[in-house]
Amino acid sequence: MDSIYALVPAAGGSTRMGGVNKQLIDLAGRPVVEHSLRVLLEVPVEGIILVVPPGEEDRFREQLRHLLKDHVIKIVTGGANRRDSVGQGLLALPVGVEMVIVHDGARPLVRRGHILEAIREAGKWGAATLAVPVKDTVKVAGGDGLVRETLPREMLWQVQTPQVFKLQLLIEAHRRAAEDGFVGTDDASLVERLGKPVKLVRGDYSNIKITTPEDMIIAESLYLGGGFVEGGYRI
Repeated sequence: MDSIYALVPAAGGSTRMGGVNKQLIDLAGRPVVEHSLRVLLEVPVEGIILVVPPGEEDRFREQLRHLLKDHVIKIVTGGANRRDSVGQGLLALPVGVEMVIVHDGARPLVRRGHILEAIREAGKWGAATLAVPVKDTVKVAGGDGLVRETLPREMLWQVQTPQVFKLQLLIEAHRRAAEDGFVGTDDASLVERLGKPVKLVRGDYSNIKITTPEDMIIAESLYLGGGFVEGGYRI
């Protein structure tokens, strides 16, 4: 099997959480980011790179000290945006890594089976991402607020993480994006710019990204009622 590492961007500003770092908010007795780390440790990864906000490295080490003691998890400092933060994580990977799993620290409810499926598909295609079909009708509007177009819902997917890549493909995608000044909102979009395929892997609607205080309420409800067992391990 390919050598696989996980890279967890957790360096966002949490502005929509009122300045509280969403990664370290308590969810069922553990910080949000710890749930994400624990499920990644259940799949065949050789280690994890955790990318955190500048100046908060010691805080993360303290909050995760029991996990860091027993597992190969390296904390590095993030950059000005997501692309820069993932780029910093890529620089911290050891020699010999062949595939990388990029997973948001603020998605604590991902399921192990979906990660394994994304790994399998990335092995075939070079890149894969979890996604779910869009439920609502989506319209394109102009700056005047008037509808320009209604998009065909059956072709639309809501992208999640993890996203899994062959490492050299992701490195090239980041290099090209940096040269062109393209930031993007996810790593798959950087690979798409190269004209390379990205395989969609059907995920789960419970794999939410915690962004606002309301999301914490939803996450707690899903955790308690959605098959997530004590200790953060998924069934």
